[in-house]
Amino acid sequence: MDLLEYQGKQFFASFGIPVSPGEAATTVEDAVAAAERIGYPVVIKAQVHVGGRGKAGGVKLAANVDEAREHAGNILGLDIKGHVVKTVWVEFASDIAEEYYASFTLDRSAKKHLGMLSAQGGVEIEAVAETDPDAIAKIWIDPVDGLDEATARTWVEAAKLNPAATDGAVDILLKLYRAYTEGDADLCEINPLILKPTGEVHALDAKVTLDGNAQFRHEGWEAFEATQVRDEREQAAHDKGLQYVGLDGTVGVIANGAGLAMSTVDIVNQVGGKPANFLDIGGGANAEVMAGALEVINNDPNVKSIFINIFGGITKGDEVANGIVTALGRVKIDAPIVIRIDGTNAEQGREILAAHESEMLQSKPTMLEAARVAVELAAK
Repeated sequence: MDLLEYQGKQFFASFGIPVSPGEAATTVEDAVAAAERIGYPVVIKAQVHVGGRGKAGGVKLAANVDEAREHAGNILGLDIKGHVVKTVWVEFASDIAEEYYASFTLDRSAKKHLGMLSAQGGVEIEAVAETDPDAIAKIWIDPVDGLDEATARTWVEAAKLNPAATDGAVDILLKLYRAYTEGDADLCEINPLILKPTGEVHALDAKVTLDGNAQFRHEGWEAFEATQVRDEREQAAHDKGLQYVGLDGTVGVIANGAGLAMSTVDIVNQVGGKPANFLDIGGGANAEVMAGALEVINNDPNVKSIFINIFGGITKGDEVANGIVTALGRVKIDAPIVIRIDGTNAEQGREILAAHESEMLQSKPTMLEAARVAVELAAK
């Protein structure tokens, strides 16, 4: 789950990270009232799940009530890269002496947490990495060991932050690591992390991605869930409890397990096709789950064929096949389907499917062969 800036700041504040006082508003009058309570000058910021707000006119400084009303009116309803602004964040404007960058995420290849810190903040870290990679100080943290103060202090010195910011930066980095780990986040980023003229270090922005699978452990995440932006296909899949990501191809993909679904998307590309989606039905592939998956795929008008790729482990191939057959009796499918079943009871599953094969339903023994047929059918 990607949080809006104000949600990210509220998340950070719950771990003691200093952020600017502010309020979220959905109307011009509420934004003006918030500015009056906070005190001028204030910054009015568009809240959308996309970058480039400033360049699009979504971030404005207001010195008085008239400017607050004007800017809130211009920003609410603004279209920023296809995202319409429905909420603004009104916060007290901070004086800035210097801007830094700080983040934690997971380095899957290293199987460790990755911390990145740079004295060059306020710009995209990708641009810094490309033009001046030495400007980013990186550390890899073993989750068992965690991050201690001595390591954080050495890290800050390696990043060449202003010595005046050292103590404040160390304090925030330790709290940011706690937010990242204890808060079940995939990404916690502060850009910019600022040094004020008065010497305090402060999180001026917040970019947070939470692991949605951990929602059961956290009260209050329903509010974050409510602001997620999904297209029609993604919302339908979410309502059915399916892991779905919409793409722009013509081959619908259904697989059991995220790894297999990603491999299926890759192999469709490899044989010259374009996947229409990533859809992981998880460990279960009974009739209800399969029917829901087929409904979601079938609602995408760009889908010209469907590739169902199942590897049976605990899930048995014959149960999957029966689930598919039953689901097809419930859902009218417009696109031809190609199925590959392997693993536990795969032969029995193929026998069940063989009795129902037609131009609209084919079973293939290998993933590669099934992908090729699915791509060929989509091309027709």
